[in-house]
Amino acid sequence: MGLRDVVNGWGSTPAERATPLACDAIAPDATSVLVRAVNVAAPPGTVYRWLCQLREAPYSYDWIDNFGRRSPRELTPGADELEVGQRMVATFRLAHFEPGRSITIESRGLLGHVVATYLVTERPEGGSRLVLRFAWRPPRLPLVRPLLSVGDLVMARRQLLNLKALAERSAHGTGA
Repeated sequence: MGLRDVVNGWGSTPAERATPLACDAIAPDATSVLVRAVNVAAPPGTVYRWLCQLREAPYSYDWIDNFGRRSPRELTPGADELEVGQRMVATFRLAHFEPGRSITIESRGLLGHVVATYLVTERPEGGSRLVLRFAWRPPRLPLVRPLLSVGDLVMARRQLLNLKALAERSAHGTGA
């Protein structure tokens, strides 16, 4: 995957957009690649543990993608006991994971073939970097690509910011 293949790289660096991730191998036929990234003032282990919470809820806009139920604000015991094939973020399945480092989820359905890798790395100056890359082959329906690309930007941004806030709160002992 080259930089020219990235449709949107909100918050990501050129190196993050160029680094191969599990989603690239699982969806080599992807026609869109979307990359989002945020700095998190929490250690990688804490951020990864919050990523495991995607088994429980989507952590985006709950009124849209969680039927109005609030995503848990405390860590769920056992949510970090991952197995390939588990349901994640409602319609996705866990396709691959590296404990403490990355989670890759996959869905095939009305939205086409969507694979997303969440990668947590340590920042040299402290804290973590959380990168989300979508590799996506949308169905051949009019307007699906532009509508979902814009929708993804809004939803993925909210999800990353929610996970960031919860991990930082955990790391600083002000909650969960």
